Amino acid sequence: MTVNSDAKRRLVILAMSILLLTSAYQRIHTASVMEDTAKAFLASLTPEQRAQATFQFTDEERFDWHYIPKPRKGLPLLEMQPFQKPLAMALLSSGLSQRGFIKATTIMSLEDVLRQLEHDDGKRRDPQKYYFTIFGEPSDHGTWGWRVEGHHISLNFTLVNGKVVSTPDFFGSNPARVLNGPRAGLSPLAREESLGRELITACTPQQRSVAIVDKTAYKDILTTNSRKAALNGHPSGLQISSMNGKEREILNSLIEEYAYSFPEPVALSRMEEVKKSGNNLWFAWAGGEKPGEGHYYRIQSPSFLIEFDDTQDHANHIHSVWREFDGDWGLDLLKEHYQTSHNYPPKS
Repeated sequence: MTVNSDAKRRLVILAMSILLLTSAYQRIHTASVMEDTAKAFLASLTPEQRAQATFQFTDEERFDWHYIPKPRKGLPLLEMQPFQKPLAMALLSSGLSQRGFIKATTIMSLEDVLRQLEHDDGKRRDPQKYYFTIFGEPSDHGTWGWRVEGHHISLNFTLVNGKVVSTPDFFGSNPARVLNGPRAGLSPLAREESLGRELITACTPQQRSVAIVDKTAYKDILTTNSRKAALNGHPSGLQISSMNGKEREILNSLIEEYAYSFPEPVALSRMEEVKKSGNNLWFAWAGGEKPGEGHYYRIQSPSFLIEFDDTQDHANHIHSVWREFDGDWGLDLLKEHYQTSHNYPPKS
């Protein structure tokens, strides 16, 4: 066999190996990965840490979510041993796509930027002040959940018989774009912002008159940290049926940017909800349309709501969220599960 033939054979074997590894990766069930990483994380904890990091699945703490810099229940990174932190981050990674994991960890790192900008002593602004909490016992069947939360991150996962629900989820960014220093230009939620503006800019004057529901942007996302998502009812704004092909394409890309921050099975489930919405999908805008102007937008269907707001700190501070009107924290799946098992549904 010649050297060239040898090289070709090795390339073929390498290509086949990559293909097999990729196929195996795609076959891995998201719920199983979450279960394995949650168990590995819990196994690394001391009894005291485990008591701090875990709650019963039925505990009301599961619904107490927020995205401001305040103390949380759970075990923060800053109280973990060096060998425990990678296991915590592996759990975070199990709930996100590579794209989403980069967003989340970049947002967490911005606490150090804020510490310098605000001359903070580290007590308030600390990239290690992100809390990991597990509700119930991780398993491949049954019900359990987990949460990672801190300033500008709130990721809530519920698992019911191997099905994963990933709402409410919140990603924020302060600053939205780092303006000075060695990290100048860093903007973890740049596509959420640019695609929203691209869509309103693509609209005709007549379409904009319908899409723009307020000349002044709201101070925050309207649903805030409410237990039930706001705006449940008849939507306002520009309906997708009134958009042309280019505008629909931009809207779809914008929704995908939110959906594909999560693993493919979760993202596909979200996009299936978009597909089911059909023409019952609306895009609404408030505030300025030019870069640097405070603005807000939302995408709404009968089942889900996306909100984005960039008004604070001279329009350099983003809040964004994906909510399910009936399915946050897996409440719709849980209702079905309890009815099937002849038990009462949980409190909503």
